[in-house]
Amino acid sequence: MFDLIIIGIGPAGLMASIYASRYKLNNLLIGEVLAGELSKGAKIENLPGFISTSGLEWGEKMKEQVEKLGAKVIYDRVGRIEKLKIKNEKLKITAFLVKTEAGKEYKAKTLIVATGSERRKLNIPGEKDYLGKGVSYCTTCDIPFFRNKMVTMIGGSDSAVSGAVHAAEFTKKVYIIYRRDQLRAEPVWIEEWREIEKKGKGETVYGTNITEILGDGNKVTGVKLDKTYNGKDKLDLDGVFIEVGGVPGTSLLKPLGINLTETGYVQVNDAMETNLPGLYAAGDITDKSIVLVQAITAMAQGAIGAASAYKYLKGEKAPQILGV
Repeated sequence: MFDLIIIGIGPAGLMASIYASRYKLNNLLIGEVLAGELSKGAKIENLPGFISTSGLEWGEKMKEQVEKLGAKVIYDRVGRIEKLKIKNEKLKITAFLVKTEAGKEYKAKTLIVATGSERRKLNIPGEKDYLGKGVSYCTTCDIPFFRNKMVTMIGGSDSAVSGAVHAAEFTKKVYIIYRRDQLRAEPVWIEEWREIEKKGKGETVYGTNITEILGDGNKVTGVKLDKTYNGKDKLDLDGVFIEVGGVPGTSLLKPLGINLTETGYVQVNDAMETNLPGLYAAGDITDKSIVLVQAITAMAQGAIGAASAYKYLKGEKAPQILGV
């Protein structure tokens, strides 16, 4: 029986573990992708203590710190959470049974769910058919396979524009296809993208959607557009990278009756508490995160969630950790 199980090994989950271990809570982390969505960042320059790093590099350093403090990281997917009843000398606590897709079961007195977001799909013809055959939702993961090829990023926010900047290091040319009339990424990414366009290695197609991903049965060959561009309604391409954001990954919580907003985010208070005692949420799945969807805010929520779990278990406020 763990004091705390943390589901998710992105910024929120990793920071929650660091604080939980400092509070002497026996904790376990379970997740699939180290650093979560941050793992897709090839160049990150706004993390404290790092002039520039990649998401994967940062994740490895965080994992090392987590394990040095005594927690264990398990790479697995949680398939179900069930409530258990146990008794504590001070409190009646609802404990939890966590079941993974690998067939493992773990018990904990408290949970922090930090499952982040799930990649948003376009739901157009060809998307499923060519997944892994030219269609990708992870630029950082897959762009090295497209050296000297023609690719497109779908979207116009940070993930799409930063992905296009990264892709330009490998590919012959990158298109950004965006349904709006101007990009919505951070200025620094837009500046870098403009330089790539000046060099002829990038091109932005505004006010346009793709209606179908085309292929020859084995791989992607292009996309069909909902309006003509340079006199054609098709673009010949080797790869399609879909970077249109995500939706909160709350599928584990719905069977437990956790309160969600109309848009699907977990409702939490300032202590990261959900409506189920002993269960906390942190990071991109919470309604607090929509103000600023960044790793730094996710980490803050993870730390708060760990402090709240301590208070719930011990019946007293978490001790102040000096130097943090």
